[in-house]
This record gives sequence, C-alpha cells and structure tokens, in this order.
Amino acid sequence: LLLANFILIPLLVWALTRGLVEHPAILVGALLVLLTPCIDYVVVFTHIGKGDSRLMLAATPILLLLQLLLLPVYLGLMLGAQSQVAVAVGPFVEAFLLLIVAPMILAVLTTSLSRRSPVVSAWNDAWAWLPVPAMALVLMVVIGSQITAVVRDIGLLAPVIPVYIGFLLLAPLMGALASRLFKLSAPTARAVTFSASTRNSLVVLPLALALPEEIRGLAAAAVITQTLVELVGELLYIRLLPLLIWPARR
Repeated sequence: LLLANFILIPLLVWALTRGLVEHPAILVGALLVLLTPCIDYVVVFTHIGKGDSRLMLAATPILLLLQLLLLPVYLGLMLGAQSQVAVAVGPFVEAFLLLIVAPMILAVLTTSLSRRSPVVSAWNDAWAWLPVPAMALVLMVVIGSQITAVVRDIGLLAPVIPVYIGFLLLAPLMGALASRLFKLSAPTARAVTFSASTRNSLVVLPLALALPEEIRGLAAAAVITQTLVELVGELLYIRLLPLLIWPARR
C-alpha cells in the first residue's frame, strides 16, 4: 500500500503533470489531489469491488498521517524553485489544524472514552451507522459548493482533464504492480489497487481554498474536477477490477 501510494503514484503524477507547468493554479490543484490517497469513500468502493475493505479501513490512519507529512515534500519537488505558486504557510496550517487534526483528535477521544463510559459507548453505537450517508451528504455539499466554478472555468480547466483521465487509466496499474511484487491475495490486491486509484479530494479541498487568493479559485475547481472524473471511474473500477485483479484467486 505504501509503495503504491507514496512511490509509484507520485512518479506517475510527476510524469502526467509536466504539461501543466504553464498553468500554475491548475498544476497545484492537480498535485494536491493526485498526491493524496483517499481515506473515506475508498472503503465503500473497495467493498463493492470485492476487495478487503476491513484492511483498507485499518490502513486509513497511516495513510492520512503519511500523506500530510509527505505532501509538502512532493509539492516542493514537483512545483520547483522557479514556480509562480507561492504557498503561504499560515492559512495552510490553520486549515490543516481546524479541519483535519481537530476532528481526528475528537474521533480518537470518542473511541477511547467509549471503552470506559457506557454513555459514550451508547452514543458511539447510535451514530455508528452514519458514516456512509454522512459521506454521501458531504460529497454532494462539497461538489455543489464548487460546481458553479467548474462550469464557469471549464475552458481554463481543459488542460487538466486529460491528466485526470490518464491517471484514471494508469493508477490501477501501479496498484496491481505493487500487489504483484508482494504476491498479495486477490482481495488484498484489489484493496491496494482501489487505494492507488482513489484520491483524497474532500480533505485537500480546504487546503486548496487556503492558497493565495489569485490561484485558490482555479485550484479548488481543479480538485473538484478530479472528483467528478474519479466518480465515473469508480463505477468502472467496481466492475472491472474484480475481473482483472487475480480473478482465479477469489
């Protein structure tokens, strides 16, 4: 999983985005979303696609922490010293602390307290069915908040669409390659492949909106455009990956 998401996929992203160097706002939006593996609805798609969703769920904390640690490194390397994009650290850190770290801490506290308090445990159990509908609601709200900008700027966003389609087609190969190297079973290999192919737009969108004002709108639109392309791709993945990823070893 780590080989696919943090070595093979960044190499693929670097190669795919070289044509966006002249479009700095779109480039930074594409890098933000393509360098960060999904930690939420990928679990659902992995389950539907006959992958090991339990292992996928168990891996989400390490995926989140590693992508947040490595994202600045990848951005520094791929944007380069001559990039026209200047990322202000303050708003980036504020968005990270308020929208990512704080909810994660609350989640850890809730889980910890549920083992000690019957009241918190009952509260936790009562809300345990909500992640999937809540995820769907968040997805609709996030896309709804940015879809006007995507439609308005579709001409400016045109260069990034082939990049996303290329990622859609090639990312599963990175997951399958990593799985072959480690001789993974079919369900585990599908989980790795879904993870390599599914990106973290909902978490990185606040980071895109924390970019300098002159690029944030187009960068955020680039992030949402990837989500729209990806959701179509997921419908293909759930049908094709079980047929292509070790069908003889179900």
